[in-house]
Amino acid sequence: MLLSSALATASSTAAGASSVSLIVWIVVLFVFMYFFMIRPQQKETKKKNEMMASMAVGDTVLTTSGFYGVIIDIQEDTVIVEFGSNKNCRIPMQMAAIAEIEKPEDAQ
Repeated sequence: MLLSSALATASSTAAGASSVSLIVWIVVLFVFMYFFMIRPQQKETKKKNEMMASMAVGDTVLTTSGFYGVIIDIQEDTVIVEFGSNKNCRIPMQMAAIAEIEKPEDAQ
């Protein structure tokens, strides 16, 4: 009887230690995911939002499909971009299709 109670105490102590260990590993996993997955994505989203807010008529843009053009009009969620040197190729596109913006003063 004394032996069985000692074994029960030892097993409950081991079970308690393993549950604490499990909780610690879960916390470590979430911290790892935050710093290596969630936080960089939030930084990238913030940077893209700032870029979109600074967009103005006359800026040179690179689209996600790889075309360079100049913004000639900005509407709510659409921009009209002029491509090529003939000044006749004007295409409306979503703002989300813009990958990079270059200001005219930066190009010089």
